[in-house]
Amino acid sequence: MKFNTKTIHGGQEHDPAYGSVMPPIYQTSTYAQSTPGGHKGYEYSRTHNPTRNALENALASIENGKFGLAFGSGLAAIDAVIKLLKPGDEVISTNDLYGGTYRLFTKIFEGFGVKFHFIGMENASKIEEYVNPKTKLIWVETPTNPMMNIIDIKEINKISKRYNLLLAVDNTFATPYLQRPLDLGADIVMHSATKYIGGHSDLVMGALVVKDEGLAERLYFIQNASGAVCGPQDSFLALRGIKTLHVRMQRHCENGEVIARYLKNNSAIEKVYWPGFEDHPNHAIAKEQMDGYGGMISFVTKGSDYHSAIKIVENLKVFTLAESLGGVESLAGHPASMTHASIPKEEREKTGVVDSLIRLSVGIEDVDDLIADLEQAINKIY
Repeated sequence: MKFNTKTIHGGQEHDPAYGSVMPPIYQTSTYAQSTPGGHKGYEYSRTHNPTRNALENALASIENGKFGLAFGSGLAAIDAVIKLLKPGDEVISTNDLYGGTYRLFTKIFEGFGVKFHFIGMENASKIEEYVNPKTKLIWVETPTNPMMNIIDIKEINKISKRYNLLLAVDNTFATPYLQRPLDLGADIVMHSATKYIGGHSDLVMGALVVKDEGLAERLYFIQNASGAVCGPQDSFLALRGIKTLHVRMQRHCENGEVIARYLKNNSAIEKVYWPGFEDHPNHAIAKEQMDGYGGMISFVTKGSDYHSAIKIVENLKVFTLAESLGGVESLAGHPASMTHASIPKEEREKTGVVDSLIRLSVGIEDVDDLIADLEQAINKIY
């Protein structure tokens, strides 16, 4: 079954009660038992819920995995992965990553004795310098948030297998429409399903997908024991989002390319970060491991002026100034004061997240309207 068909049918069955095409919303906390322990596969909705299970099956299908797990947020999904570790273990992580992930790693798990090394992974060979007997996990974002760096998953997989390490990939920006990390050797793929998976800015959710049954059992135990699951209503919305993922991503990619090239040719813009450009440092890797370049773009204005960046995002009218990304509507953000504010200034600036950086999540509106909006906002400053 090809991807576009999987988004609609993958892992799904018609509801056995009445043949409902869409899985019903099982808005229940508990289930009747005929005798203690005698039930129809469901006891309590923290552990299992039919609507959530339908979503988890769909997630596994589109990522070419075998086991899907849905959580109350992307950070809850990441939290479950790090709970596979114990005090004294070490993690090698991308240095350019979502600020919430950085905060979780440094402010929560470092306090429990897990050590994190944040490094640039654009050159995969540098990772081996940080591997030692305590290393247990490599955490990758690609494309990275917000600098759009590309990391070679195949090459990092060779290192992870050489040293018997887990490899987890945050696939939020690319989605399985563009990139399937499990096929490239990753052990765990993570999504903030709040973003492109849901696609309509109306839910908060996280997801994990794996192939290995033993690893899945460990993660299912953590999911149930820690309890950070999503509810049936959000599960239903995410399932609905998956069914249009392929058509939405096609338009995100088309609009993203037009916007990226417009910005690159604009004399007021100093630098544009988008992996589709041939002069992007790892463009060749992006071309090989992705099926397109997505709708996420970051850019810096001429003079690298903080106040100019703020004025531009404040003056946008079609783009909405807001946190998050991946919805049908176009969003603009200022990473230094929004999504990455939890990262110390000196640390984020090392990766390029300067005060003048603007991040765009290009939506599926008419691209001419999006360009006109950017142009009027930029022309008010330059």
